[in-house]
Amino acid sequence: MPKLAETDTWVKERRELLREQMLEKHKWKWSVGNHNGSIRLQVNDGKKQTKILPFEWSKKGFGAAIPEIMQIYKRFYEGNTRKLTKACEEVTVSSDRKIEFSDLIKEFRNFVPNASDQTWNKSYLPVLYKAKELLDRKKHKPVDGEDLMMKALEQWEQGTRQRQIQRRSLNKFLNWAVVRTKLPAAFAPPAIVPEVRKPKKIGYAFRDSEVLALIEGETDEQWKFAFQLMAVYGLRPEELRWLRIIDGVEGKELHSIYQKSMGGLRGDKTKPRKLQPLLVKDIDGNYIDWKLQERIEIGEELPPLGKSAASMAILTHLRRRKLYQQIKEEALMIGQECVPYSFRHRYAKESHASGFHVSNIAEAMGHTPEVHWQNYARFKPDATTEMYRNRNKQISLV
Repeated sequence: MPKLAETDTWVKERRELLREQMLEKHKWKWSVGNHNGSIRLQVNDGKKQTKILPFEWSKKGFGAAIPEIMQIYKRFYEGNTRKLTKACEEVTVSSDRKIEFSDLIKEFRNFVPNASDQTWNKSYLPVLYKAKELLDRKKHKPVDGEDLMMKALEQWEQGTRQRQIQRRSLNKFLNWAVVRTKLPAAFAPPAIVPEVRKPKKIGYAFRDSEVLALIEGETDEQWKFAFQLMAVYGLRPEELRWLRIIDGVEGKELHSIYQKSMGGLRGDKTKPRKLQPLLVKDIDGNYIDWKLQERIEIGEELPPLGKSAASMAILTHLRRRKLYQQIKEEALMIGQECVPYSFRHRYAKESHASGFHVSNIAEAMGHTPEVHWQNYARFKPDATTEMYRNRNKQISLV
């Protein structure tokens, strides 16, 4: 067996993962190292204590040991003697007890209160039920967390957003279950799951002329209103349901009170925001004021968006339009994708073209500057092009 160095990348990753679960005042008092191929746990809390754990010093062994170590850590500080040996002896997890997986799923639901019923049914239950099916088998059951995760995710294509969501949900469930000894420690999720990443599609930004053409070709006034709002305010499709008039410091203001999940484990969501109009220009360069806020104030109706995602209702409607199909084909020719978010992409592009600072654009669009750069870095001012343009202006052309 090749010798594993203390500086191997996985060693650092798992040590950091372990420390993240400990209190700040404790994390540097606990250390994990290699002792003749096994994991050595050491605590220096006034007195140095050491214990060799029955886990192999390997990437997989360390991953399985982390939940056990966290139980030892908890026992160590709950007890009166603070003896590492005793804390290790008291922590045992039976690997052959019968697991009522359905009960675990119900109990886990209370652990994710920020997930709506729709999110729970779509983003959690599919992979949890698949895990249950695998563990209920009489033969060829998964033997550990990595095996379970790889088999449970097989039905979702590598690199897809849906697979990423299901992997994150199962990872969260396994961490929850193992740390609380509801599943054997061997079922701790792996720190890394091999994945093929698909390149992110580039969203096409509508030109103002295309926005106007789509509106002019639309016969339904409600849909015209929707297109105008998305283009002028850079709305996410779902935000059409969440537009409200609020009394501001300088009078009435149009706000979006939609809160979008920011991902991660804490359930953070985007904040409601005041909407900032970025008017569309006509062919002569004149700005068009459609009086959108006033129309919201008097209760002008928007088109029905159905019970599912608003983007699907909008996409279904746009696909029936010949002009949209033409724009879509042109976008594909330059390697981009025309979608309902193309109205929002127009807002980002025009904001950058107007010279606005990224922090202001991100605030107007309802996300962080970091998220903005991840999605819209292609719209930032091109210093290289500007440099060459200025150089060429200085040349007298023959």
